[in-house]
This record gives sequence, structure tokens and C-alpha cells, in this order.
Amino acid sequence: MTDNVVIVGAGHAAGQAVASLKQMNFSGNITLIGEEPWHPYQRPPLSKKFLAGELSAERLYVKPENFYADANVDMLLGTRAKTIDRDAKTVVTDTGKVLPYDTLVLALGAEPRRVDLPGASLEGVCYLRTISDVDELRSQLHDGCKLTIVGAGYIGLEVAAVASKLGARVTVIEMLDRVMSRVVSPEISAFYDATHRQNGVELMLNTSISRFCGDGRVTSVELVNGERIETDLVLIGIGVIPNTELATTTGLAVNNGIVVDDHCRTSDPAIYAIGDCTFHPNALLGANLRLESVHNALEQAKTAASNICGIDRHYAQIPWFWSDQYDLKLQIAGLSTGYDQVVIRGDMASRSFACLYLRERILIAVDAVNNPRDFVQAKTLIANKAIIDPDVLANTATALKDMAC
Repeated sequence: MTDNVVIVGAGHAAGQAVASLKQMNFSGNITLIGEEPWHPYQRPPLSKKFLAGELSAERLYVKPENFYADANVDMLLGTRAKTIDRDAKTVVTDTGKVLPYDTLVLALGAEPRRVDLPGASLEGVCYLRTISDVDELRSQLHDGCKLTIVGAGYIGLEVAAVASKLGARVTVIEMLDRVMSRVVSPEISAFYDATHRQNGVELMLNTSISRFCGDGRVTSVELVNGERIETDLVLIGIGVIPNTELATTTGLAVNNGIVVDDHCRTSDPAIYAIGDCTFHPNALLGANLRLESVHNALEQAKTAASNICGIDRHYAQIPWFWSDQYDLKLQIAGLSTGYDQVVIRGDMASRSFACLYLRERILIAVDAVNNPRDFVQAKTLIANKAIIDPDVLANTATALKDMAC
């Protein structure tokens, strides 16, 4: 019998866990511990509409503030979980408060990967993961501001798109030979490369940094070839790493994230973990993986809540992601790693098309640009491990949903 649930973390996964527990009429006590002062909120808009000033902080919230009060959730915001005593089943906070639990949910998320270069601590060298990070970045962005972005992944390119529209002079430095190289094909990379250049963003590929220069505040970025790029502001966007320190010190199994089973249970059956911090099995993909995805966070939260309430539920989902850059919505389903063939469906020049990935003729992933119909229909084909002739896939006269599986 679970009477006390303690949730550590206050991101999308934590907010959904509370909502799902309440939807399932959980009658025990719920305590949520979050290091930030805000109620659980969505992170994807941070580098998009929130940075652009089109959303308030309150509109980022997973649920309104009064939801937690009405649900009698004890919110310990601005508080860090310091230690976990698994034998005593307690969590100790940085304020010294001892919280007993019957079930503990770790929704610890991830944190930006830091650069270890001279000058990285200079004022004006920023990261983007929280509302505070965006507030700091936005306060320094202005028309004509020289912004240097390190990393051409989702975060870097989304910020580049927003900043260029705000009038900033944007330079993106990427050590690899194409943008978003870890997640999309060369065809999609080339399309987004051209789009950013058309919008005035300077892309420096195959380029590495040696240090950040300045006296107290960053004024330039020095490349390994000795060239210096003058700048007013630097954003580091080179990925994230899962927050696993608390789990490690507690003795839970950790391997590229907190190891969980398909019920989202850790190596301790009284402790669940959900969201970006987990390394989990996916039966549909036949692999263990860690995902930085809102969809994964929500579905794992629902899975954990169901099992806490005694409803057997297994996590098995086709992962999906999205990125907004300028007027382009990129929607990705599946994982394209290991593909051996690419099919372009539609005309890339129309700015509405899909890129389909095959491995041994099986559809494994899709990148859809301004094409929500193909995105949705491809997800079903991916889940069914559809085998479709590439020429048939490319034929836009036939809807994906009508193709044989």
C-alpha cells in the first residue's frame, strides 16, 4: 500500500506524474521537491516562443498553480533533495527536512553539457535549460548584438532562428561537418543549413574553439586556428547529460542514465525514475536507450503513476520529437540510427516534405517538415515495422496510411 509518494524534480515528467496520480484517484500524500522556484513547466518553448517573448512563464506551466493546491500536493520549491536513505525510506532536503516515502519518483531531468575551455566562466557565456537562463539571455539580446552560438543542434539552431529575427548578428560554430548531424540525414542538414544562411546566420562548420577571451566579460571567441570572432554574447548548446548524481550516491543502477525496467522501476522496487534521466528498454525498438523527449517524459510519468496505483502498465512507445525554426516545424518519429536508405517524399523547395529512413527496407524513422499528415501516418508504419518499396513511399499521390504494412 502506497500512502506517501515523494517526487524529486519539477519538470514536465514530474508535473505529469502528479496529474496522472490524481486522474487515477490516488488518495495518498504527494510531495514534490523542485530546485527551481517555479511549478513544473515545459522546457521546449524556452528556446522558441518564450525566448522570443511570445509566452509568459505562467503559460509554460504543465498545470496551473492552483491545480497543485486543489490536489493537496505539498510543493517544496526552491528546494534540493540532498540524500536518500533507502533503508529508512526517507529523503533529506538541503534545508534538513526529512520526508518519509513509500514510493519515490525521480524526475531529475538533465543539465547542459559544460565546456571545459579557458574563459568559459566569463560573464556573457551562457547556457539554456531553465527560465532563469532564458531571462538572462534575453536581457542581453538586442538589435545588432553579436551572438555566438557553440553547437548546431536543436537548441543552438532554435536560438539562432529567434535571435536573428530579433535583429542579432548570429554566428554558429559547429565542430562537425553539418548541422543537426547527430539526428538527421545530410539531406535535412543541407536544407536547414541553407535556411539559416538565407536568414543571415553565419555557420562555421568543421570548426573548433580554443578559448573565450575577455576581461571579466567575453568579447571574442578564439578558434583553434587562431582566428578570433568578436562577440557580445555566447550561448553554449552542445547537448545535455542526465542528472544521475543522486541516484548514484544512493546506490541505484546507473548506465547512461538511471536504469529502469519497462514499468519505470529502478533497481530498488520502491523507487521509480522518469524522463530525461532514465535509461530504459523499448520493446518496439528492441533496444535500451535514453531519450531527451517530452513525449518520453509524459509517457513514462503515466506508466509510473499507473504502476504506483496498482495498474500494470508497460512502457513501449515510438519516440517522437520536434523543432521549430523560423516558419518550419520539423517533426521526427522513430530513430534513424543505422539507416541504409533515405526516401524524400515531396518537394523540398516547397518547404513541405518528408524524409523517410529505411533499414533493410523496413521503415524506421521519419523527418517531416511542415507536413504533419505524413508525420502522424508514418508513426503507425514505424510501429508496425512496415516494409514498403521506396518508389511507393516517394509517391505523394498515395497517402502513407494506405500503404501496405
